[in-house]
Amino acid sequence: VSGAAGVLVGHPFDTVKVRLQVQNVEKPLYRGTFHCFQSIIKQESAFGLYKGIGSPMMGLTFINALVFGVQGNTLRALGKDTPLNQFLAGSAAGAIQCIICCPMELAKTRMQLQGTGEYKLKMKNYKNSLDCLIKIYRKEGLRGINRGMVSTFIRETPSFGFYFLTYDCMTRYLGCEAEDSYVIPKLLFSGGMSGIVSWLSTYPVDVIKSRLQADGVGGVTQYNGIWDCVRKSYHEEGWRVFTRGLTSTLLRAFPVNAATFATVTVFLMYMKSEDNLRECEPGPVIQQPSSL
Repeated sequence: VSGAAGVLVGHPFDTVKVRLQVQNVEKPLYRGTFHCFQSIIKQESAFGLYKGIGSPMMGLTFINALVFGVQGNTLRALGKDTPLNQFLAGSAAGAIQCIICCPMELAKTRMQLQGTGEYKLKMKNYKNSLDCLIKIYRKEGLRGINRGMVSTFIRETPSFGFYFLTYDCMTRYLGCEAEDSYVIPKLLFSGGMSGIVSWLSTYPVDVIKSRLQADGVGGVTQYNGIWDCVRKSYHEEGWRVFTRGLTSTLLRAFPVNAATFATVTVFLMYMKSEDNLRECEPGPVIQQPSSL
């Protein structure tokens, strides 16, 4: 449920982010974040912003189940709730969910780039996200479906560590108690800030991942691997290339992660009685959604 809420809120921003990250520097289609938004709506209609939504909508159901489940269980296994353990538990969750995240984002990226600038697609390479993965598998095998796996792993592992660490620190600082009438706004703010910090921590890696996953879309392969992509991107466009689409990402990060954490919390509050809720809490402070 939280995954679906996050996707609906943030997918348009993600489409803009991907378009900016992979556009040709010599013939750029978009001048910036807001120009990209305007161009997509004008040229492809508002539905253009939701291209490729099927893949994350399906994948994030499993990803959130993995992330919150693995993080909670790892933290319990570590035995002590410390900032370091919060980071380690979040990192473990980020690493494991790459198995689903990488193919999902590959399909999403390919779908988002399909028919760039066209109001009505003249030719569809992929009917939907599943069709996209099937065609990639038939052409390139398992290696093709897992294109960008290493860069995804490098991005997600520390990113989720900072994600849960920031959320834990924010909820402690704000004093989020289950009985507090302002607990939901506090959780929204904590979740939103967690998303911003996690994206800032590894954003340059995300640019490289997007470029690797988009590589070969037009039939021409530019990069031989992560380091080759880093070297060529920096040589052609300078250090600013590693911040491409950052504005769109940060605009997306706050509402998406606020919606994710708040939805998890509210959903569990409805699923459990007030007595069970208090029994499940380790203390007066809400440290993570799984504790509810």
